[in-house]
Amino acid sequence: MHQIRPDELAKHLLRNEWEHLSAAERKVIEDVLARVKVGRDVDHDVTVERTFGQRAADAIATFGGSWTFIGLFVAVLIVWVLLNVVILRRPYQPFDPYPFIFLNLLLSMVAALQAPVIMMSQNRQASRDREAAANDYAVNLKAELEIRMLQEKMDLLIEEVRQFRAAPP
Repeated sequence: MHQIRPDELAKHLLRNEWEHLSAAERKVIEDVLARVKVGRDVDHDVTVERTFGQRAADAIATFGGSWTFIGLFVAVLIVWVLLNVVILRRPYQPFDPYPFIFLNLLLSMVAALQAPVIMMSQNRQASRDREAAANDYAVNLKAELEIRMLQEKMDLLIEEVRQFRAAPP
């Protein structure tokens, strides 16, 4: 049986010259001919390759974007205000009297640290999404090529059946 070359398959199925194909399309054509699996678990690949800093950024972003964080944060603010306005006012000197300048400093520091960490995590998510999209494209392209090849085989079989039926006995 004749072995199909990648450039022949590209021209036949994609109606494009091998030189004009992207690297991803070339890889899919080669994978179709080699009959290898194209899809992969992108989430697993990205999760395994994370550094300590990336894992920490993801954990902080996950916690910082949760209702648990919001609830704890509001609770700390309420306790802070109650301590400085009500509880410590009479017998002791409040450590951060109204207008809560020290609290504002702490909130600014939290925001200054939390924002870049969340952005790092979002950048990692965007990178993961790009890898997943590239994987989806490869899987879809391979499926399309396989379907086209099956359709051609079906067309050949249908033509052979028609010729067989049309042939005199």
